Amino acid sequence: MKRLILSLTLIISIALTRADEGMWIPLLLEQLNEKEMQDLGFKLTAEDIYSINHSSMKDGIVIFGRGCTAEIVSDQGLILTNHHCGYGAIQRHSSLEQDYLTDGFWAMSREEELPNPGLTVTFLVRMEDVTEKMLEGITADMTEAERSDKLKENKDTIEAEAIEGTHYQARVKPFYYGNEFYIFITETYKDVRLVGAPPSNIGKFGGDTDNWMWPRHTGDFSVFRIYADSNNQPAKYSENNIPFTPKYHFPINIQGVEEDDFTFVFGYPGSTQQYIPACRIEHISEVVNPIRINFRHQRLDIIKSYIDRDDLVRLQYASKSAGIANGWKKWIGENKGIERTKVIAEKQAEEKAFTQWAEADSDRKKQFGGIIDAFNQLYAEISPLEEEMVLMSESAFGVEILRYARSFSSLVRLCENKEIPDEEITEGIDKLKKAAISNFKNYHQALDRKIFIAMISAYITHADPAYRPAELEIIDKKFDGNVSDYADYVFENSIMASEASVNEFLDNFKRKKYKKILQDPAYTLATAFADKYNKDMWPILNKYYAEDDSLQRIYMKGLMEFLPEKRFYPDANFTLRVTYGKVKGYQPRDAVTYKHYTTLEGIMEKENPDIYDYVVEDKLKDLYESKDYGRYADKDGSMHVCFTATNHTSGGNSGSPLLNDKGELLGINFDRCWEGTMSDIVYDPAQCRNISIDIRYCLFIIDKYAGAGHLVEEMTIIE
Repeated sequence: MKRLILSLTLIISIALTRADEGMWIPLLLEQLNEKEMQDLGFKLTAEDIYSINHSSMKDGIVIFGRGCTAEIVSDQGLILTNHHCGYGAIQRHSSLEQDYLTDGFWAMSREEELPNPGLTVTFLVRMEDVTEKMLEGITADMTEAERSDKLKENKDTIEAEAIEGTHYQARVKPFYYGNEFYIFITETYKDVRLVGAPPSNIGKFGGDTDNWMWPRHTGDFSVFRIYADSNNQPAKYSENNIPFTPKYHFPINIQGVEEDDFTFVFGYPGSTQQYIPACRIEHISEVVNPIRINFRHQRLDIIKSYIDRDDLVRLQYASKSAGIANGWKKWIGENKGIERTKVIAEKQAEEKAFTQWAEADSDRKKQFGGIIDAFNQLYAEISPLEEEMVLMSESAFGVEILRYARSFSSLVRLCENKEIPDEEITEGIDKLKKAAISNFKNYHQALDRKIFIAMISAYITHADPAYRPAELEIIDKKFDGNVSDYADYVFENSIMASEASVNEFLDNFKRKKYKKILQDPAYTLATAFADKYNKDMWPILNKYYAEDDSLQRIYMKGLMEFLPEKRFYPDANFTLRVTYGKVKGYQPRDAVTYKHYTTLEGIMEKENPDIYDYVVEDKLKDLYESKDYGRYADKDGSMHVCFTATNHTSGGNSGSPLLNDKGELLGINFDRCWEGTMSDIVYDPAQCRNISIDIRYCLFIIDKYAGAGHLVEEMTIIE
């Protein structure tokens, strides 16, 4: 018994949530976090951050597009987010003749602001705990399938009732693995225009080399504006729309930051896995991540070989390359962090103590006994199948012609159904024509052919023959095992290989011609992979995942009872959260200490005109040489660029405002340090740092570099 008590004491002592760890629900800040925030230096109240009775900071935060955060900084709907969040919109407006990615873009009047079809921003109107309503009718003797069906029924009812008679949207989301539920009422604006973007040599300075790294010198910001109809309501793009008038916009503080200053980040972190068992972490680090890293490394090498010698390809693949590299580098850092923190061993110790605690009481044993063994058995079964699915998704689904070929499956389904009228088929053809323009604008066939060869070859080498699509047998039967010859056959005979062949096919399409799609080599291979993935593998894995969800729900409930003194924050699920900490540097390794900030001098030190990622704009050099920083200079006279803090962030927090003790904007969050990328799984206070662009550098670029001071004039500046 003494050993058990010592074990429990050890676990509880290491498990209590640290002050700078956690992604907290804004609705519950007053109850859980307000006092601690104020003790750390926060000078406002939880009501100032989130209120449903009056305007608050939540009314100045939006989901930008599908995966980022942005903040409103003027009473005329001006918003700031990251350059990498606006990258797709900037790229779509770019061409060789008008290269906004390379040269930057600045609207000097409202008339010059550029519309972005499909780009939206979404506000949170309110959130509410609906756990009791969701669990109505749920009984302990239900099967998991019955429980899931009842939850869906309750969810549909709750969502429909919440927005009846409004133009809002509603979504109920599970927290703590389904032990709690909250509803989010949102409002989406569909007219979002590009206002400003720095050149990539500022907005993406350091490129993929510096991505996830510190020291960082990236001016990672872009400027957009929300437009609304004459009643300030959401509306599709129209020349008659006017700038949106927000309920709240953030004041901007240009006094700078000092080490140990209180800060908080308000935004939409994407996904974390803080409470998964040791066997799941082991599976991620030893099975899943190595596959992702290996296959993406190969793709990046091929893309880079083309980008380095062709400016058009650089434009076409800038966003694609950044997306591939972002995950690749993150997973490398994540694996290193998992190893360094010894989190697997720590989790195993916690699980051993949890099991002892559960077994020591008959009621607890009935609820939680044997759950760790169940996890271990489940992942022994999941691991080989998930390995095959990751192999497939990182190889075949990384080939552009195969992903594009799958888009023709919708036309096939329409044509196969004889009851579908010709008008619907015509609509399907029109959609494919529009999609072709978008696809081939940023497509290079020779590059994709090389990736095809590399990915299919690697897949064949690593995949279990039992899971391989039968279509791949053609490589041995017809091409003597030569993947390069097979690639020639696919690209020379596929309709989907060029815009010209796609347009010719669609321009002359008749219903009966759909069989030509079925015979297309790219479509045939893509469909074989998709069918193997969706029909043969996913249903089995989905059952495993359902069992995993059930175990996680029970384990989460048990953990919260096991550690009653710990404040548990829910895993990130792309809902609005607050995370807080302090401005700090860190020590990544022995004898190395990083300051909490970087300066423009560091950009000049990194400058290399022979490397695209480290080219420095002439005008920026001139401003540096003359020290013409205006009111944006730090009190030490230098131009600060970025800084680090201990706020717990994740993907989705890109573009989030980093705020001071009075809720004033100090910076725009855009990254984490490489040593802390495992923070989605385990937070290490010594190494986990979020990285933000100093708002003064952002304003300096807008005002002094771009000459767009009219944008700064509409902001609320605190000097």
